[in-house]
Amino acid sequence: MIIGILNSGGDCPGINAVIEGYVSAAYRRGWRVIGFHDGFEGLLPVAGGRRYEILTPMKTHQIRSQGGTMLGTTNTGNFKINTNKLGRRSIDPEILAKAKKTISALGLEALAVVGGSGSARTASLLAEEGLPVISIPKTINNDLCPDTDYTFGFQSAVSVVSESIDRIRTTANAHQRMMVVEVMGDLSGWIALHSGIATAADVVLIPEIEFELQNVIDCIKARKAAGQREIIVVVAEGAKLDGKLITVLNKDNGEERLGGIGNRLSRILEEETGIETRYCVLGHTQRGGSPCAFDRIAGLRFGVEAVKLIEERQFGTALILNGPNVDTVPIEDAVRSLRLVDPESQIVATARDLGIIFGDRPAKELMSDHKKETPEGKKPARKACKSKEAK
Repeated sequence: MIIGILNSGGDCPGINAVIEGYVSAAYRRGWRVIGFHDGFEGLLPVAGGRRYEILTPMKTHQIRSQGGTMLGTTNTGNFKINTNKLGRRSIDPEILAKAKKTISALGLEALAVVGGSGSARTASLLAEEGLPVISIPKTINNDLCPDTDYTFGFQSAVSVVSESIDRIRTTANAHQRMMVVEVMGDLSGWIALHSGIATAADVVLIPEIEFELQNVIDCIKARKAAGQREIIVVVAEGAKLDGKLITVLNKDNGEERLGGIGNRLSRILEEETGIETRYCVLGHTQRGGSPCAFDRIAGLRFGVEAVKLIEERQFGTALILNGPNVDTVPIEDAVRSLRLVDPESQIVATARDLGIIFGDRPAKELMSDHKKETPEGKKPARKACKSKEAK
């Protein structure tokens, strides 16, 4: 049996682990694996060469610890999805015909597609054309597949962000500054929320919880007045400022993308609070580097389970993490809606009890005694209990 694998869209820690698990499980069954380069573009013929390679356990051994992807990737190209007036999605028929020809010429009996929402939708359209496709969703944003617990890549991103904020806090404390840290996430706040909890951030601003600037300002002033040296604000790139998304212009293609709220917010907070403020955009450091142990294991499991699905002829499905198990859902269900933070969820409630401010409530309702100190800078002494003999 000959099967293929490709990854498309943005890179993500754990993709190489998926490839290693996929190849290992396939070869244990006596199958061959073809890896396509640069996403779906690898399915198209090129003059004077090819855009794929035979993958073997020797080539993929221990790549689970490497970041990026050995196959390369792209989030542009010929497989653009077009939508007509009725909402029907499609891919250029000529491009589809070329891809089918490649698949037929190679004798490919199945194709695993590792990618985000756009890649999963492309995989779904290929499945509708009768191609034997399995989808393996990935994103550091954790906003794919409403039924999954986590997408692989997310835990690695949170680890990188948390370590970065820990480092930022030391310099903020030394200079008694406020630091505004802008993190990725697109229109979800998972990275900001989890890293904010992990690093004891004072303020976490996410797209799912609408915030009032004055509430944030009042909270920061109160904590500074209580003797706190540094203030840490974590903001998701998709959080809205005064009800609007903040974007920057991509000079390469003229398109706007999310970003810039950290810069804008830091200037406002410094002006309103009088606290010296700096901002830091962590950017693509969140997507790069070696995956954490969780994402290595998750990636390997997804690769192995994809081979099992192919063996069982369960095409048109996507893999999800459900508790301790890897389960499946139809590809369409995996991309039917974004997986967003529930403002009423337990983890948000936990963050609130830990003293994290989301900016949706007045500061006077939120100040907790454990942050306050006496005017001398010392914590109030605990009253001694009188014994029966003393009485």
